Amino acid sequence: MGVPSLEAFPTCLGILFCSGYIVALIGNGVVLVVIGLDNSLRDPIHCFLGMLAVIDVVMVTSVVPKMLGVFWLKSMEIGYVACFVQMFLVHSTTSEESGVLLAMAVDRYVAICHPLRYQAILNHQTIAQIGLAIVVRAFLFTVPLAVLVTNLPYCRSHVVPHSYCEHMAVAKLACADPRPSGVYSVVVSSLIVGMDMAFIAVSYGMILKTALGKKSCWKAFSTCGCHICVMLLYYIPGIVSVYAQLFSGSISVHAQVLLADLYLTLPTTLNPIIYSMRTKQIRQAVLKMLFPRKAHA
Repeated sequence: MGVPSLEAFPTCLGILFCSGYIVALIGNGVVLVVIGLDNSLRDPIHCFLGMLAVIDVVMVTSVVPKMLGVFWLKSMEIGYVACFVQMFLVHSTTSEESGVLLAMAVDRYVAICHPLRYQAILNHQTIAQIGLAIVVRAFLFTVPLAVLVTNLPYCRSHVVPHSYCEHMAVAKLACADPRPSGVYSVVVSSLIVGMDMAFIAVSYGMILKTALGKKSCWKAFSTCGCHICVMLLYYIPGIVSVYAQLFSGSISVHAQVLLADLYLTLPTTLNPIIYSMRTKQIRQAVLKMLFPRKAHA
């Protein structure tokens, strides 16, 4: 249905999400190309930035093209399998994104608080293990959720009051009680977000404590402040969206849907700007790629 009760504004909504999608693709694409081509960008933080860019591209591509089809082409149908694949991608990538944000916070903590042990602690083997753990955790969360939702009998209306196949919006169409999948989603999402945010807060707290009184104090505050703002833009709408779907009476349907849409698209647009383009090495690599002669001179 796109955004229920806002069907009169398909052009405006389409322009909003299309603009964010283009920026997200260009920004994350540039980050991936630069990291792939520049051999000097092989530090752990650049590996994590590359992971974040891949996840962002998959996340935003899993929802925005279909949303634009709904808004602009009135292509409002989606296949049964495609619907559940979309659902799986949305929920697995959101978990992976949270894991990478935590890994990046830990990377910054080690780099600032234990600089002499940085290479020893975060070697290539450790980075690979962290990446594998992030993916495995996402699958362990998403597979049971997918099983719970796909096993429900769907014999009522097949109209999903959402912009994409959000799992509670789909589960509520079932003839059986959808609450088990809803409770599972809320509990697991709360655990993942709660643990990740707690560890991120501790990491940045230790960073700021170490930076206090040093010349780099203001730079640390500026960097941490930007990162925390983007994380809040990701975590707060995401967790509110999860709870709003379970307790749907407290928030209007169009507000729930817009919140869910924005928490998937807004961070993917901002991440390459806040995390990558503010990194000196990546900025220099981008300038070198765009203006090779000037950079060489």
